[in-house]
Amino acid sequence: MPKLQSFKVGLNLGVIKIEGTWKPDKVERKAAWEMYVELITRISVQKLPPEEGLLREALSSIYTLFDTTREILRKYGPSIAQPKSDDELSFGLLAVSILNYSLRPLLAKWHPLLLDYEQTKKRSVTIFDHERAWNKNKELRKEIERVRQELNEYANLLAEVAGVPSLHAQESSSTNG
Repeated sequence: MPKLQSFKVGLNLGVIKIEGTWKPDKVERKAAWEMYVELITRISVQKLPPEEGLLREALSSIYTLFDTTREILRKYGPSIAQPKSDDELSFGLLAVSILNYSLRPLLAKWHPLLLDYEQTKKRSVTIFDHERAWNKNKELRKEIERVRQELNEYANLLAEVAGVPSLHAQESSSTNG
């Protein structure tokens, strides 16, 4: 594995775009691998087809990335937040940016709205059917898909930095499924 290999970063997080160069050291590569494993083994990077899955489960899976990211940042310490030079990126900057500019806006808006709607469920209706009947179901699924695409970009970068082939499903930008 090359030492201090340079990676071009271009993450579009909706409200901001993070561009620059990242020269991860051995510790950042380990952190990238751990974060990559967490991302690809959760609902967060998997498509949520219209007639499948629960919105609550998707939001909960995305929410767990906060604790996971915090744990990785604490485990590897402040060195993974330090760029090698003034114009470089770091694992810490990228990880916190994903949380604050991609995941947090989704969860801050949709978690309370879904919670309010969930409290109107009648006992005779299944959770799945209740969610499907929600007038905001399609809108939330669209937002989850947008965040999923951002997380896929991040996962691709992390795989590259960790020096592993992509272990999650790759999609072209023209995929319609």
